[in-house]
Amino acid sequence: MGAEVTDPCVNEKALAYNFTNEGGVFSTWRLSKNIMGLWLVQECKRAWAHQGEDLSYDEITWLASEAKPFLAVIDPDDGSFFHPGDMPERIRRYCARTNQSPPQTKGETIRVALEGIALKYRWVLERLEELTGKRFDPIHIIGGGTRNRLLSQFAADATGRTVVAGPVEATAIGNILMQAIGLNHLASLAEARQVVRLTFFPEVYEPKLNEHWEEAYSRLQKVRNNVAGTLS
Repeated sequence: MGAEVTDPCVNEKALAYNFTNEGGVFSTWRLSKNIMGLWLVQECKRAWAHQGEDLSYDEITWLASEAKPFLAVIDPDDGSFFHPGDMPERIRRYCARTNQSPPQTKGETIRVALEGIALKYRWVLERLEELTGKRFDPIHIIGGGTRNRLLSQFAADATGRTVVAGPVEATAIGNILMQAIGLNHLASLAEARQVVRLTFFPEVYEPKLNEHWEEAYSRLQKVRNNVAGTLS
C-alpha cells in the first residue's frame, strides 16, 4: 500500500514504520509498505490440494463469506507466515499462541486470513496518512487481487473508505501507456491516466460501517503488541 508523492519521505517515523521510497516516472516517488496479501489464501489452497481437496478460489471465497466473522484476528505480516507450508495449521497456531479461538473449518480459516489482511490495510493506511499529512479516499486496488470481491469489500469496511478495484492487468497497462508517451502517442501522464479511466471500468465498494470492525482493529493492535512483547 502506498501513495504517489513528489519527494521521498526520509525520516525517523518512516524508518520505524518500515516504509520505502520507490522512484517513479516524471520525478515522482511511491511511498509504500509491503503487506503479505493473498499469499495466505494461496498457501491454504495449496495445502488443501495436497490433502486431496483442490478447491477453486471462488469456492474458497464462498466458504469464507458464509463463515463466522471475527472469530480471531491475525497480523498477516507475522514472520510465521513468510514461508511455504501448511498455512491453515500456522494460522491455527498463531491464534492459539495469542489466546484466540483457532479456526476449525476451511471457511473460517480463509475468513480469518481475509479479515486480517483488510485490518492490516487500515493499519498501514493510518501510518501512510500520518507520514504524508493527507487523507486518502478512495483507496485504489489494482492487479489480480481485485478478483477477490470479498477482500475488496472487507477493505472498504475495515478502513471506512470507498474502494475502487481495477484494472486487473495494471502492470501491463502501465507499461503500454509509458511506451505510448515515449513514442509521443500520448502527451503526458495525466493523459495516460485519462485513457485508463475511459477504457476500464473498475468496481466500487462502499464501506459498511459497524462496531465489529472497530473492535477487531483494537484486537489486532493488542495482538501485535503482545507478539512483539513475546519476541523482545
